Amino acid sequence: MTGILEEWTAFAKKAAPAGGAMTDLALTDHAEAILCAIATDIETHQSQQEQFEKSQGDEDDDDDGQESAAAIHGRLRQASNFSLLQLSSEFRALRATVLRRWLPRVQQMSETTMQEMVRFNEAIDQALAESIVTYSARADRTRDLFLAVLGHDLRAPLASVSLAGELLARPDFPVDELATLGERVKRSAMMMGAMVTDLSGFTSVQMGAGMPTTRAMLDAGEVCGAAVADARAMYPGATIVFRKAGDLMGAFDAVRLQQLVTNLLINAAQYSARGYDVTLEAQGGPEAITLGIRNFGAVIPPQSLKTIFQPLVQLNPDSEADARPKTSLGLGLFIAHETTAAHGGQITVTSDATDGTVFSVSFPRLRPAGLP
Repeated sequence: MTGILEEWTAFAKKAAPAGGAMTDLALTDHAEAILCAIATDIETHQSQQEQFEKSQGDEDDDDDGQESAAAIHGRLRQASNFSLLQLSSEFRALRATVLRRWLPRVQQMSETTMQEMVRFNEAIDQALAESIVTYSARADRTRDLFLAVLGHDLRAPLASVSLAGELLARPDFPVDELATLGERVKRSAMMMGAMVTDLSGFTSVQMGAGMPTTRAMLDAGEVCGAAVADARAMYPGATIVFRKAGDLMGAFDAVRLQQLVTNLLINAAQYSARGYDVTLEAQGGPEAITLGIRNFGAVIPPQSLKTIFQPLVQLNPDSEADARPKTSLGLGLFIAHETTAAHGGQITVTSDATDGTVFSVSFPRLRPAGLP
């Protein structure tokens, strides 16, 4: 058992989503219980009819109502942002590990040995099926939640655009209010555009294509300046201070970098306490280009910091921020994380009452192959 679990954990560590920072205990998860269940299944008497029904997937479920270790494992792996392929590969590796360790001990292939091998493979397949069922069920619930949030969050900017249309259709609408109305429509359009952009990036990652990037040499300071302008337009009540220093030339995808910085600034403005500035500092060093986004507001609990970059994770803003506009699909920080990873960088977050909440992004100054 010990050797098998060590190999399971080592494989899970390689297969785990990048940036997950999972402990060995979390990676091992229910592996021991799964193996014990498989061993029990192999030793349980099975008639030819029962074996046939099991091979066809027609075996009756347990009547005790308890969820199997494999089923729990599937649900937890989905919660840890494993893909279905990564989940399946764990069971493939487990099958290979057990067979590799067991077959050299077999002195002679017999009918009993062959039967045990068949029963083992059946049990592995059954465990995988149970994991996939609960993984898919949780993924379906997450998708339904996402669609509900998307519909909710689009309602407010759409209502603003609809109201603007009604006002403009009135023949007596005051001309001196056109500029104010235009800003409202522009802000609503930017909110909806940000949601659509985040959604397209999320879809690309979920389909396994990764965050699409086309990199070229550019000045990250200029891109950050454009992101600041976008964030100020979306949150006109927030004070956003931008400071830059050093050489900020690097290999970036301009669109993705601007999206990353805009998302971080919007997040900071949304959760910032009133009366405090949101600051963006860009620093060009000899080895890396670093960005720091800081705001002061409610301290993020340590348990939330561990999941903050996962998709569909949303923090509850304090009550005084309720009236401010939101783009709360729960994808902004996930997109920022994936964009950073696509550029070979790292993103971290700290939060306390003294220094506020700080998102730090570091991009290596290495230039990708193929660039002039």
